[in-house]
Amino acid sequence: MNRNFDEIIDRKNTNSIKYDFAKERGKPEGILPLWVADMDFKAPDPVLDDLLKAVSHGIFGYTEVKRDYFDAVYQWFLKHFEWETKKEWLVKAPGVVYALACAVRAFTKEGDAVLIQQPVYYPFTSVIEDNNRRLIINPLVYQDYNYRIDFEDMERKIIEEQVKLFILCSPHNPVGRVWTKEELVRLGNLCLKHQVLILSDEIHCDFTYPGHPHTVFSSINEDFADYSIICTAPSKTFNLAGLQVSNIFIKNPVLRRKFIDEIRKTGYSQLNTLGLIACQSAYANGEPWLNELKLYLQDNLSYVRQFLKDNLPQIRLVEPQGTYLIWLDFSALSFTEEKMEHMIVHKAGLWLDGGTMFGASGLGFQRINIACPRDILKDAMQKLLKAMKELEE
Repeated sequence: MNRNFDEIIDRKNTNSIKYDFAKERGKPEGILPLWVADMDFKAPDPVLDDLLKAVSHGIFGYTEVKRDYFDAVYQWFLKHFEWETKKEWLVKAPGVVYALACAVRAFTKEGDAVLIQQPVYYPFTSVIEDNNRRLIINPLVYQDYNYRIDFEDMERKIIEEQVKLFILCSPHNPVGRVWTKEELVRLGNLCLKHQVLILSDEIHCDFTYPGHPHTVFSSINEDFADYSIICTAPSKTFNLAGLQVSNIFIKNPVLRRKFIDEIRKTGYSQLNTLGLIACQSAYANGEPWLNELKLYLQDNLSYVRQFLKDNLPQIRLVEPQGTYLIWLDFSALSFTEEKMEHMIVHKAGLWLDGGTMFGASGLGFQRINIACPRDILKDAMQKLLKAMKELEE
């Protein structure tokens, strides 16, 4: 396919949240954004071709999908994760966050406890608190520039707080962990022991680095499959977030019916027509593009790793095992949150995701999206270096 990922595509004046809404979100005009998790690359050509064909047809009526859609999704997960799904398990939704919110309402009641592992993707917190559920935090343990699960703390809080639902981030955003099968087995057995339903956000499953294979939680055994909801989408993988389509897999028919009923209460039925077309096309024809992209992202990661080592050793890369979002440890600088914000935004001119956005344990960290052309990444690193030098003067 030979996609030129070095091509810089001007996204300004396209109503891009990433590039056109700095002022509305309290940032200076002209700031370089490496925050929100979409990519600065065009989607795969086969997807663009299929979308152009649909647009040329000119009619955008109510749309559903037939067997070919499921077959494309089925073959993707079978080939890449050895996970064999069934058509009746699939529930389509306009996005994973939407699905998380529906699941919280479907499987818990107001006042129930829902557990998450911070620092974690911030909508996990909002879908719990906005639906009047109790937020219970099982903090990940940060040690030797890596993260692990505190299983003892998790079990204690499940018991003490009578947790009903656990939202798993796998691979984990923002810390980049790809949970091992052994970790997932221990986690799953703990939840089964205490009858805690598992809601697994696996939207980043296609981005793992060599030596760190992703395991779909429900593929481990039948018991896990029967007590979990698996949330997937092509949006991160193929840069299709704005087309709003996700595929939620629920084997248990009782759980599936509760989830579908909750979606219906929101008044939502058919998905975005172009989103359905893009999803099917991406899973059927997008693999060559993705393979090239992953190699490019590995090179981007290598560039940042070496740049920090050579120029900014006080900033540590938390070595990612997955995702195209990297987690940088600035804690050695002992900055307050306000000083960090001033340095990143006003001195370096960078728009990143500050660590506390992902929970209090994110203090001293920044999340950076490296899914961009290398020259943009180089520019960002030089801006950061210049700002750090000015602080030292």
